[in-house]
Amino acid sequence: MSSTTLTPPLHQGEADARIGLRDHVRHTSALVRRNLLWIRQDPESMFDAILMPIVFTLLFVYVFGGSIGQALGGGQDAYVQYVVPGMMAMMSMNIAMAVGTGFNQDFQNGIMDRFRTLPIGQGSVLFAKIVVELMRLLIATTIMMIVGVLVGFDITSWGGLLGAVGLSALFGMSIMWIFLVLGVTMKSAQSVQAMGFLVLMPLQFGSSIFAPTQSMPGWLQAFTDYNPLSSLADSARGLMVGGPVAHDIWVTVGWSALLTLVMAPIAIHKFRTKS
Repeated sequence: MSSTTLTPPLHQGEADARIGLRDHVRHTSALVRRNLLWIRQDPESMFDAILMPIVFTLLFVYVFGGSIGQALGGGQDAYVQYVVPGMMAMMSMNIAMAVGTGFNQDFQNGIMDRFRTLPIGQGSVLFAKIVVELMRLLIATTIMMIVGVLVGFDITSWGGLLGAVGLSALFGMSIMWIFLVLGVTMKSAQSVQAMGFLVLMPLQFGSSIFAPTQSMPGWLQAFTDYNPLSSLADSARGLMVGGPVAHDIWVTVGWSALLTLVMAPIAIHKFRTKS
């Protein structure tokens, strides 16, 4: 009498381990194309990346440019040179928040449940989301720079501009992993958005993005000194208009590496085990 040996089903992590790097890249590329096609079918999903840099640049330059520019000693023109590089940090944070809300909506619609049943690397789903959002971030940054030039920003170093864009993308990618975790764990896209605003508002306005920190209260200056958005804004400012950048660049890169190393494995694990 013959016996039949049953092979137990592989745990998702074990299945992922059997998928090679080339297949992971292929799966990620296919999912990137899928996400881009979805954007093509729903162009309204690009409204935030297109309109937000226009609205915020014009708002801060023409509402606050006069008063803060005088404090900088040069009027509105001085403020344009100050705020446009700093707003790269704001773009990276705001675009990152959209990753979490969109990811949560995909779960609510059942799309992610379908992906988790396919024989693909589960991490590829998250990497594809990040690649597409980085594309959206680059579009938003490009639009912001065009508007910035139109209102008087003077690009003094094209190499510095490219370095600032790359640094902003690096930091934005690390923040995206945080919002992917929120997108997996929270019950609704509205909850992800609400939590995002609670985090973003203090970080953005308690930094050197929109105004120098010297006039802030002592306790707030202490906060801004450790705020990674201040380091990113100061790095972009130094690269684009001149000034010391080495310390701020290393701080930004360090924060980016730390957040990615901690949050990426958590996001992938939460995605694999979400019930």
